[in-house]
Amino acid sequence: MEGRAAALGAGTVLNALATGTGAAFGIDVETRATVALDSDSDAVDGMIAEDADADTELIERCVALAVDRWGDSEGGTVRTDSDVPLAAGLKSSSAAANATVLATCDALGLTIGDDPDDPSVDVTRLEACRLGVRAAREAGVTVTGAFDDAAASMLGGIAVTDNGSDELRSRDPVDWDVLVWTPPERAYTADADVGRCEAIAPMADLVADLALDGRYAEAMTVNGLAFSAALGFDADPAVEAMPHASGVSLSGTGPSVVAVADPTDPDADLDAVADAWGDRPGTLRRTTTRNDGAAVE
Repeated sequence: MEGRAAALGAGTVLNALATGTGAAFGIDVETRATVALDSDSDAVDGMIAEDADADTELIERCVALAVDRWGDSEGGTVRTDSDVPLAAGLKSSSAAANATVLATCDALGLTIGDDPDDPSVDVTRLEACRLGVRAAREAGVTVTGAFDDAAASMLGGIAVTDNGSDELRSRDPVDWDVLVWTPPERAYTADADVGRCEAIAPMADLVADLALDGRYAEAMTVNGLAFSAALGFDADPAVEAMPHASGVSLSGTGPSVVAVADPTDPDADLDAVADAWGDRPGTLRRTTTRNDGAAVE
């Protein structure tokens, strides 16, 4: 029994560490998972193609929880490979969890869909998403559960969520061009200073109001300045991008910075942002938003 699936990376509109309300948007980078189930074993072994020494507890836990819920406690193997850099703020953990849960469902022969009232749908993508969030909490790779990141990765578009209750507050399609600068260092969400983030809760509430009003690009810029200060990142890249981007933010707990260009914004010019960031160490990536989300392959 083998299954395959892919899920999106994402960028941040609102970091949920301050208040539990978060928002993120899917981007066109993917993590892919292959799951092979074995009914004669209950052990799960994982492998991450990009880093043989990386911790595989999250993806192994995703398989175990999925077969406990929808299968018969099968064991097996799970392998992920990804375009999403690890520990860069681009939701690599959420993408890996989503892809793994969907691939496990595929291996079990289950039909994935979005309508819970459709009798042909065995598992909805939101159900699968919430299971991956549970696995992330149990594996200790997230502070809030990261349902905002997971929802954007699973569903595409912009998702605004309550990470305390794992509820989707709103979801909208969005069509932006995207530029990502990823410096060489890594930053792990579980290591973030939650106390400093909670100190800027009034700013996070403002960002949430902007996001729920559909002013997503403005929201992410305010978020980026506030959380760069709270998490100890240099705000200069965001300031350099502001004259030329519809919105720009530190993504997640960093270190990546993401700038977006709305096609209706006459002042948006990601080539100019790329020029401003060009001498910085690290990697520049051009991509777009995506509204389709994760899927079985």
